[in-house]
Amino acid sequence: MEQKIKLSLIIPCYNEEKTLRAIVERVLELRKDWLELELVIVDDCSKDASWNVAQELKKQYPEIKLARHEVNQGKGAALRTGFLEATGDFVGVQDADMEYNPEDYLVMLEPLMSGKADVVYGSRYLRPEARRVLYFWHTWMNKTLTTCSNMFTNLDITDMETCYKLFRREIIRKIAPRLKENRFGFEPEVTAYVAEEKCRVYECAIRYNPRSYEEGKKIGWKDGMRALYCILHYGACNAPVPMQLLLYLFIGGTAALANLISFAVCLHCQMPMFYAVIGSYVLSAVVNYLLCILILFRHKACWNTFGELAAYTVTLVVMGFLDYFITVGLIGIGTWVLASKAIASILGFFGNYLLRKYFVFFLRRKS
Repeated sequence: MEQKIKLSLIIPCYNEEKTLRAIVERVLELRKDWLELELVIVDDCSKDASWNVAQELKKQYPEIKLARHEVNQGKGAALRTGFLEATGDFVGVQDADMEYNPEDYLVMLEPLMSGKADVVYGSRYLRPEARRVLYFWHTWMNKTLTTCSNMFTNLDITDMETCYKLFRREIIRKIAPRLKENRFGFEPEVTAYVAEEKCRVYECAIRYNPRSYEEGKKIGWKDGMRALYCILHYGACNAPVPMQLLLYLFIGGTAALANLISFAVCLHCQMPMFYAVIGSYVLSAVVNYLLCILILFRHKACWNTFGELAAYTVTLVVMGFLDYFITVGLIGIGTWVLASKAIASILGFFGNYLLRKYFVFFLRRKS
């Protein structure tokens, strides 16, 4: 290859004294006449001798840069630190264990160097060759989370949870300041932002030699649950409309249930009917608002909190009047009462969704 490039690999490290030197030396074997390397080791407050090993490696190899967290924060936080330190043309992730083969980065570089891709994912599930068989439920969780992520990002990725992600530097430098997840929620979070930026995404088959938990594997079921939350939280606001409508159906259903339960409780407590109706309605509106923030629309909302509440109150008043006039109007032309209310409710569902999406939680548009 005639084109000389610089590849930065971020190596998050937490208690990896047994493998850190081996993986660094293995990565350094990638050096070519056309390929300059930069390894950014970020020690996430290791409790073993990992930091000492990293300092010895830096003295030995000029390609290495070091960063350290004084308090353990997690892989995602370590990657954020590393991304902002990287100076290469392309920036990737390399775990400090021996599960992945750095030689696969040579294949992953090709779509980027040819100008076809902005981001390349290394997939553990594309290569039909011999592999170490380990945990069924771990693999099932990865594939399930990938499928859920794809439903919200509209990307056709086979391995969202892969460690091997390679970015054009300008892409990851744009995304990195927005990243918030400190642990393994980084994977669905960064994937959601990659989709939002309309990046050209490629996948390449990679080799994978998984560790057992006895050998030091750190990810568990709690991380899987957090990843699912991150898929919703970071991906829902830009998800295809059918997915947003399904989520809003869940939000609306939950708010309606809160309305019904609180109304029943108020009546049981012998609260006057007027206050029971108003109180339960207000509670359901609060539930709806909070769920919209937590699940669907909060990401990059252009209002501050007061502005959101004011805009939300306006939508409640507007849709309340519409619901009333549609119901009364349909009854007035001879439509069955329950049918009139059902039609008004259906129109109200779509009206509420559109007002929340384009008014209450309107996204800031990029210039």
